[in-house]
Amino acid sequence: MFKATIDADILKTAIETLSVLVDEARFRISPEGIVVRAVDPANVAMVSFDLSSSAFDEFNADDSEIGMDLSKINDIFSVAGRDEKVVMELDEMSQKMSLHLGGLSYTLALLDPSTIRAEPRIPQLELPAEVVLNGKDLQRAVKAAEKISDHMLLGIDEDVFYMEAEGDTDRVRLDMARDSLIDLKSGEARSLFSLDYLSDIVKPASRSNEVTVELGKDFPVKISFTIANGAGKVGYLLAPRIESD
Repeated sequence: MFKATIDADILKTAIETLSVLVDEARFRISPEGIVVRAVDPANVAMVSFDLSSSAFDEFNADDSEIGMDLSKINDIFSVAGRDEKVVMELDEMSQKMSLHLGGLSYTLALLDPSTIRAEPRIPQLELPAEVVLNGKDLQRAVKAAEKISDHMLLGIDEDVFYMEAEGDTDRVRLDMARDSLIDLKSGEARSLFSLDYLSDIVKPASRSNEVTVELGKDFPVKISFTIANGAGKVGYLLAPRIESD
């Protein structure tokens, strides 16, 4: 059994945090909320998503697992108004999900979870450096880097967090000192990442006033933030590109 009511904007944001990496996902539903763990097809990035039952106006659920095509859900929410409510109800016999919003009713066929890639095990990394900043600042640096390169350095030099990209002839760098950050824990950190992935990840992150970036030297980066007024948690883990000498 699963029936829930939630703000359309919250659910749209939640789906976007997943669809930047994968087209379909397994949703683990329990009385406590919804959990998704997924890895992109190239095994470069993972997403960890938790949405508490407190994010919903109404939430009644038993333990279950369903598979969903995220592109279909995104198409539906493209016509949803910001202040509309979405009522979701699972028909376990037919394995279909009913969605009601703004007078519209949709019935979506669900995917067999066994046909979707297995949930990855998220590695527990203890990274030496941590930065907390506004998501828009992170997105600004990524957009600037995209103009000249396909990869970007993230690092810490004493009390400065820097984001740097270099092309064949051009270079761009954004330095953010401690006093322009929300928080900074200095440590040895310098890693190179694909902008194809970073640009996708920072789209949903840019709407958060506080994004936490955890870094090491040639280690994956952990980028995390909350949604739904803190009732949802999103975390990405992106593998580094190894710099050539």
